[in-house]
Amino acid sequence: MLFNSPEFIYLFVPIVLLGFFGIARFGHRHAAAWLMASSLFFYGWWNPAYVGFLLGSIFFNYSAGIALAREGSKSPQVRRRWPLIIAVAANLFLLGYFKYANFFLGSANSLLATHWSTIEIILPLGISFFTFTQIAFLVDSWRGIAREFNFIHYGLFVTYFPHLIAGPVLHHKEMMPQFARAETYRMSWENLSVGLTIFAIGLFKKVVLADSLAVYATPVFESAGHGVTLGFLEAWGGALAYTLQLYFDFSGYSDMAIGLSRMFGVTLPLNFNSPYKSLNIIEFWRRWHMTLSRFLRDYLYFPLGGNRKGNARRYVNLMATMLLGGLWHGAGWTFVIWGGLHGVYLAINHAWHGLKGQFDLPSDCLWTRALAWSITFLAVIVAWVFFRANSLDAAWSMLVAMAGVNGVAIPGEWSAAMHWRINAVFKAFGIGLGQAGTHVPDLMGWFKILACLVVALTMPNTQTLMARYRPALDFISKDVRAAWYSFRPHAVWVGFTVFLLVAALTRGATVSEFLYFQF
Repeated sequence: MLFNSPEFIYLFVPIVLLGFFGIARFGHRHAAAWLMASSLFFYGWWNPAYVGFLLGSIFFNYSAGIALAREGSKSPQVRRRWPLIIAVAANLFLLGYFKYANFFLGSANSLLATHWSTIEIILPLGISFFTFTQIAFLVDSWRGIAREFNFIHYGLFVTYFPHLIAGPVLHHKEMMPQFARAETYRMSWENLSVGLTIFAIGLFKKVVLADSLAVYATPVFESAGHGVTLGFLEAWGGALAYTLQLYFDFSGYSDMAIGLSRMFGVTLPLNFNSPYKSLNIIEFWRRWHMTLSRFLRDYLYFPLGGNRKGNARRYVNLMATMLLGGLWHGAGWTFVIWGGLHGVYLAINHAWHGLKGQFDLPSDCLWTRALAWSITFLAVIVAWVFFRANSLDAAWSMLVAMAGVNGVAIPGEWSAAMHWRINAVFKAFGIGLGQAGTHVPDLMGWFKILACLVVALTMPNTQTLMARYRPALDFISKDVRAAWYSFRPHAVWVGFTVFLLVAALTRGATVSEFLYFQF
């Protein structure tokens, strides 16, 4: 069941919402159980067989967490690590089997010239997210941080449908207290209006913006995957379209998750904060998939030593963290390279910060900020090519075309519509008529791509619009209460919300999946 599907919007959400607050009148525990059961139904909509797998994972990790909490009650000097290692290894084994078994078998066959047969495996949706969520719970239990062990609340913490399929990655300590609060179980018109508005903004981003860009991205990457030689404009059109499609798709999902949860009186952590406004890669990873970045930092980068053992070790730790982060996104060498590229980017970024500190280089004037943004955005686009491509050959084909190796040509109809002097200038720079590519966006396509880029770079994001109502747990913003565009529960915002919902719900004949569902 998709957040943008009719059955979810018109049936599932109203029934679950009314049932939750109706049952809460007779007992909070029963209301939490209702929400957990509804979340399991939501998960089982795709494949009921995996509901048992999810429940088994919950029972195992809940039991292991209680056992590890006994270790957490001891002093750090006498805590045993092996129970934690066994529990975490069990989770990673299942994740590795379902997600990576065929990847490793295929890689071994290629490297060792073996002929091992691949396994027919159906990947459980959301396994990466609920596995990481529970690993964090196990570690926090062992550290003595996790303290509440109400089974219904724990089951709801893992299965909670707004985050279950594509995040955010939740922490036990930030969610369990909310499930225990009496205020959570009382219907609030403020929460409903704030949540519905955030949901409407996210739905609009997904259906109207992201899905409209897919028609310019998908054919180009598919052509590259089939070995078609791409043109310069064709490759750049596809790469830019995908860069923005993924942005609005994931931003839309993150908004919808936060909005849905807020309707139930539960505030989720922020997972997306205008990453394309970043002036460097370090800032980018503080804004993109923020809860995954937090998990990788706290449970991988820091345990590896972080930056505490010198710069060389820091760079090794960064590379290891990002390589594993890339592999987490998907079982393929394209994802490994994507993670490796970001590891290199981060190492260069940290080294550059060190040089700036030593030589007192200028860093806060208009031209340096513009240059920093341009370099960062270009680096992100190059990495996204590997992230989206079906193979290394397809990614390389895209990058070769984007570099102009195949020549730079413009469509004939463009040339015919331009003044002869402009054509002469193009010709002087080696830009001429030729095979520009089958899938070069038309003028309306380029307008959509550039308009979406302008929106991503200049418009206030959702959490800024909703700042006075604290839309996310860890959102910190300047005081925007006086801003004319900030959310207020009055007729103008009601009309705006209705417009967004109507525009999204009346668009398209099919319901498209979110891009992060495949990870």
